[in-house]
Amino acid sequence: MENDNTAVGLDIGTTKIVAMVGKMDAYHKIEVLGMGRSKSLGVHRGVVNNITQTIQSIQKAVEEAENISGKKIEKVDVGIAGQHIRSLHHSDYITRENPDKVIDENDIERLINQVYKLVMLPGEEIIHVLPQDYKVDGQAEIKTPIGMYGGRLEANFHVVVGQVSSIRNIGRCIKSAGLELSSITLEPLASANAVLSQEEKEAGVALIDIGGGTTDLAIFKDGIIRHTAVIPFGGNVITEDIKEGCSIIEKQAELLKTKFGSAWPGENKDNEIVSIPGLRGRDPKEITLKNLSKIIHARVVEIVQQVYLEIKNYGYEEKKKKLIAGIVLTGGGAQLKHVKQLVEYITGMDTRIGYPNEHLSGNSDVELSSPQYATAVGLLMNGLNESDKKSKAEEVSVRETTVLKDDAVKEDKKQKEPKRTIFERWVEKFRDFLENAE
Repeated sequence: MENDNTAVGLDIGTTKIVAMVGKMDAYHKIEVLGMGRSKSLGVHRGVVNNITQTIQSIQKAVEEAENISGKKIEKVDVGIAGQHIRSLHHSDYITRENPDKVIDENDIERLINQVYKLVMLPGEEIIHVLPQDYKVDGQAEIKTPIGMYGGRLEANFHVVVGQVSSIRNIGRCIKSAGLELSSITLEPLASANAVLSQEEKEAGVALIDIGGGTTDLAIFKDGIIRHTAVIPFGGNVITEDIKEGCSIIEKQAELLKTKFGSAWPGENKDNEIVSIPGLRGRDPKEITLKNLSKIIHARVVEIVQQVYLEIKNYGYEEKKKKLIAGIVLTGGGAQLKHVKQLVEYITGMDTRIGYPNEHLSGNSDVELSSPQYATAVGLLMNGLNESDKKSKAEEVSVRETTVLKDDAVKEDKKQKEPKRTIFERWVEKFRDFLENAE
């Protein structure tokens, strides 16, 4: 699969598992070659709680994607979310030995490396270290310090942390499903890549991804990720409320929610009724759409208020942190009728629904541009971008190899080779752990 520049995004969600195979076309758009989808049976609120069922669900989705695309899937780019994810802000600095030399990538890597060594709570591990802005000898608000002179290099970081056991359980499921882990990405970051424009990220925007088990938040400002959070509620709790409130089975509750559900109760008249078949010859149940909307409305308000609290904690009302582009809703929950209007009403911020179709090629299946596939498209984009970087680095390496003359030149070439990023090394360390855990 590596030779034909294809990649696979694997979205392990609470409701569904999606495997999406694709490649870049001539216009740098994503051509989806095949997609497999299966019901997620072993995941609760974004966390694996049944290894065997999760492996089976992954295998089913991957097999379907292989059959449709005609490609053998070996490596996957996986998303991670769940209630165990948290983020924090951290400032750190390094003192440079020679201030008369310009700051280069090695200095930044040394600084980021230092943050990766931070002592976390027991059982936690750092997933992403995302630099916000830099300071050089007290000069603040520097976006890229490379090429500048200075003795003290400081930076503010957004650090994403997760439970070691949850991360390793995902890795174990992928390995046991006969696949290799290519990379791990925080799901809100993948969704953001799929549905947000660079202009929105610059202006300031909050992405709300309403999934089955969790609602993910990612806030961008000045083109940089500023805040992330995972709220442990999603579409499944709405379905659960309908099931309890209307005394019906889960399958019927889910169908009611998607076909007739609305987040705005005033929309339905009192005489609008839907009839549901009774179980095993029992009389059918009649449910008013107004009552259904009231149940949905109560739970959606709760979810949106929790997300809004996170946005307030970020401090969006300050002039420097103002979110001019407002809110973008994505994920399966964004398809709920009138959810956009409700979010606008609660937050007072401009809101739109985010579709991943901007990055898909013109001949793509209409179904793929649904908000529920935003994370899978984002993971696929990450995989293709990494694949593109690697193939370019290999081309450079091949060109350099042809002009090698002696050992001295070889040594020089070694120094010129692009270094692996900290994150690539972390993924490799994680793969080694899985190998040794056998």
